Amino acid sequence: MSWNGIVKAVNRATTSIMQNTGAMEKTVDKDFTEQESKLNTLEQRLESLHKEAKGYLDAVRGTTMAQQRIAETIDQFYDDTNPLAKAGKLYKDAVIKMDEEVRSELDSTYRTTVLDPIGKYIAVFPDYHDLIKKRQKKLLDYDRTRHDVKKLVEKPSNDPSKLASAESEANQAKNVYESINQQLLAEIPVLVEMRIPYLTPSFEALVKSQLTFNQAAFYKLDGVKQVFPPDNDNSLEGRAESALQQMRELSICRSN
Repeated sequence: MSWNGIVKAVNRATTSIMQNTGAMEKTVDKDFTEQESKLNTLEQRLESLHKEAKGYLDAVRGTTMAQQRIAETIDQFYDDTNPLAKAGKLYKDAVIKMDEEVRSELDSTYRTTVLDPIGKYIAVFPDYHDLIKKRQKKLLDYDRTRHDVKKLVEKPSNDPSKLASAESEANQAKNVYESINQQLLAEIPVLVEMRIPYLTPSFEALVKSQLTFNQAAFYKLDGVKQVFPPDNDNSLEGRAESALQQMRELSICRSN
């Protein structure tokens, strides 16, 4: 940092301390405070959306991987002579295909149409935060120079040029601060309002990707379902209870 930069940093730190202790007036801009709050709220919501959207993709991957592990285990229960061996094989083939589609189609499309656009929106915010930090520094400069002018007005110096010089410095500081402030007041609302037209395509893509995946999963698993006996009311529960009852009647179970 240059000597001039060190002097500015010290002056700004001193100004901030004096304002916090009430020794110097502090400029308050309610309009800017409101816009900054909206900016921060939008950023937090976008980060949350990106996190949850990525969580969905991770969950789908986890689901298809878990299905494959289940399929591998179930396949070990049936030998080729069992009528339901075909169901085990069909299920295994179905979940493997589902996992392949997630990796080759859903993953790529979902990232391109959902995750990447949200990520690009989030990437804009650091530029705004940098300008807000710059605004704060320039505001401290402006408040300090206004304070210097006020002191010279209340207690005039023997050198009249000091007041003119202080007023000139204050006007310059004011112009720099107001230029940045107006830019932020003009552009933050635009960025916030753009959330609807920008995110709607990603929202639509998210819904369509979920629909496509779930429909494909339904058709694949429905094919496996056709191998099982037709369902009747409580048939699954009834068949399981019947098998359990037969196990209870085994001599070892009855002895306990």
